[in-house]
Parts: sequence; C-alpha cells; structure tokens
Amino acid sequence: MMTKAQERFEIYDEEMKPIGTATRSETHARGYWHRTFQCWIWDGTSEQPALLFQERHMEKDTFPGLLDISSAGHLTVGEGVEDGVRELEEELGLKVSLDQLIPCGIYKYEKFLSNGLIDREFCHVFVLESRLSLYDYKLQPDEVTGLFWMPLEEVHRMAEGQPLTWRLSGVSLHADGMLHSSEKTVGASDFVPHKRDYYELILRAIEKRRGEAG
Repeated sequence: MMTKAQERFEIYDEEMKPIGTATRSETHARGYWHRTFQCWIWDGTSEQPALLFQERHMEKDTFPGLLDISSAGHLTVGEGVEDGVRELEEELGLKVSLDQLIPCGIYKYEKFLSNGLIDREFCHVFVLESRLSLYDYKLQPDEVTGLFWMPLEEVHRMAEGQPLTWRLSGVSLHADGMLHSSEKTVGASDFVPHKRDYYELILRAIEKRRGEAG
C-alpha cells in the first residue's frame, strides 16, 4: 500500500510549466512547485455570515492542532482540479461536484517550514455555501478533529493583522466517534498562517456571491 510520502505529484517551475513528477517527500524536501485543491465553506444564512475552519489532527506532520482551510489536499499525478472534490467527501463527508463550487482563482503559496521542508503550491481555491448543521458532517478522524465557525467580519480583522482573540463555536470529534458542541478562545497563532491577500481572495468571492444573491 502506497504511503502518503510515496504519493507522486506533478511538479512545475515558478511559471507553472510542467517539469516532471516527484514523490510527496521529494516535493517538499526540494521545494518543488505542485498543485493543491482548497475549498472554504461558508454560511450566509445567519445574522453573522461565517467561514468554516477545520481543526487539524494533532499528529499531522505540518501545523498540528491548528485551524485551517475547511477542506484541502494535494492533486496527484493524472488528477485534474475536478478530482479535488474528493477531499470534501474524505475529510467532511460532503459529496459535491466541481460546478457547485465558486472558483476564486489560483494562489501561489510558499512556506519554509521549521522542519526544513519547503512547501510551494499552486492552490486552486474555491468556496462553497453550505447550510448543513455541523453535526451532519462526517469527519475523517485521522485528519480533522473539529470544525469551527468564524464570522466574516472577524476573518477580515484577522487578515488585517489585528492582535485580537476570538471565541469560536463549533464541534469537536470525541473518542466515542461522535461530534460534540465545543467552544474555544483563539488568537492568530492558533491558525495556519495565510497572508492578507489570500484571505481577501476568498472574502471577495463570497461578497460577490452575496451581492448576486441579494
């Protein structure tokens, strides 16, 4: 059985021209550019429209326990962007097709990690409006340990770098395999770091959608 480290990615130069393939471990060790799928879930039905963050499992090799994109994953050799929707089903139990998502564009992400690895991604970013109760999600237990809503206004503030703390509501996956109501107080250091222009990309797409719906 192939491990995650052995998965093969299509790799690219900085201009997104294909240059071959490499394993996941080689890709991150040598800092090759590769493709990922990212989808942010949001809910505009409440008085405070909000963005959904997943809590990463504590045993993840990068950013364990931090709050991150609703659902995301790498695209392996031979996969198209449309194949990325499998991440929503695997991590959250959501079955959707690409045409249900709103494209935000491709974002270039580069991060030098503390363990000496280099993560360089061409991120295919999408947003999805969902009105599901958090209890209707089915979390992948070795990947995701909780889901938390953050009001869009507060996401704006975080993107601007304001030194604030927030009280977030959501659900956590317990040892009994069930989702239980959960609240946590967090600061900017509790989130996987993303630059301001990345959050603005998502927030603009949501605001445009809200304007069209209104």
